[in-house]
Amino acid sequence: MQNSPVTAVLVGGGHRAFIYADYSLTHPNELKIVGIADPDKQRCDAAAKKYGFSAENCFTGVEELASKGKIADVIINGTMDNLHVSTSVPLMKLGYDMLIEKPVAVNERELEVLIDTAEKYGTKVMVCHVLRYSDFYREIKKIISEGKLGEILNIQLCENVSYHHYATSYIRGKWANSDKCGTSMLLAKCCHDMDLMMWLMGGVKPKYVSSMGGRQYFRRENAPKDAGERCLLDCPYIDTCNLSAKRIYLDLPGKWDFYVWPELYDAPYQEKYEYLKSISPYGKCAYKCDNNVVDHQTVTVQFENGATGSHNMTGGCAYSQRIITIIGSLGEIRGIFEDQKFTVSYINPTADGDHTDEITDISDKCSAYVDHGGGDHALVEDFIKYVRGEKTSISCTSLDDSLDAYRVVFAADKSMSKNGFAVVT
Repeated sequence: MQNSPVTAVLVGGGHRAFIYADYSLTHPNELKIVGIADPDKQRCDAAAKKYGFSAENCFTGVEELASKGKIADVIINGTMDNLHVSTSVPLMKLGYDMLIEKPVAVNERELEVLIDTAEKYGTKVMVCHVLRYSDFYREIKKIISEGKLGEILNIQLCENVSYHHYATSYIRGKWANSDKCGTSMLLAKCCHDMDLMMWLMGGVKPKYVSSMGGRQYFRRENAPKDAGERCLLDCPYIDTCNLSAKRIYLDLPGKWDFYVWPELYDAPYQEKYEYLKSISPYGKCAYKCDNNVVDHQTVTVQFENGATGSHNMTGGCAYSQRIITIIGSLGEIRGIFEDQKFTVSYINPTADGDHTDEITDISDKCSAYVDHGGGDHALVEDFIKYVRGEKTSISCTSLDDSLDAYRVVFAADKSMSKNGFAVVT
């Protein structure tokens, strides 16, 4: 066991990077943040103050950071999706191990570059698929690994994205247009779910993928009659539309502050009102944005052993919910992540109702709405063990163990574009 903490530099000072870095505040003997690379001086200054490193370790970007040689053990890469690989490769070549926010790459070519670089330079890379680290999914994985369900025949995953989350991130926000952000909806939002499916299948390789979906509802032609271009400027539905910027961001403050008000967090109401009314992308009519990602998509996977899996994503729902059903030869699991509860039903011809139920309820232990059900800091803990060469948990999201999820996503999006079928490569 090493006594000195693992030292880390943040690349990209966004919301997710700070969440992982905060592990150093509660576990200073395990992790120490010693620098940041970000073109935003305010973010750099905030990080230096929060984590206690000097201004000389604030860098404007990866190029400046790389010019200093290797100044820490690891990198926590929290840049935007389409920058993950380009910002990682130069630092991996210097010998940095890496924790990379998902999705690890935005296309197959980038994924291969990352794999090749990690192999050539011996870099340890982990991907931030934090749901694996939540107690909810870890308990399910344990039951499967112990063979209690028998042979897995089918996995069904469903993700309902709430109307306010979908409007904020995938209509008005950073991941609304794949031409700009580089990621599809499936890649940006549901690579978590694809990762869970591959992980729960226990290493059985996916073989075929079929997918259909589209942007059916959140389109200009579906806007209410006489709706304006900006909610607070020229729209008569400002106080009645479910997607009104006023209702989501001003009437219910606190819900999406870290996205909507990066520079106006503590500003008075009227200043925020004028910002939404005039220039903020979050003030646009949700039906009249330049979004092009799907609002619903279904993916079906066949595995090499004949088992099947499916995933359904629908955006604009009343509330967010991840639902899981796993059918095995001896029993099945049904659960809802947000409830932090699942039921295992075992085949039992002698029991009332022909089956025996066991309920696992961890809602008193953690909340699904806090740190991904406790997964965020559990992932950082495992990353530290990984780079130290210590024994990691069953959830370990090393690059090698995360690849199948991305190959399925890339195949699914190809399939959807052709309304058909694809082979996983």
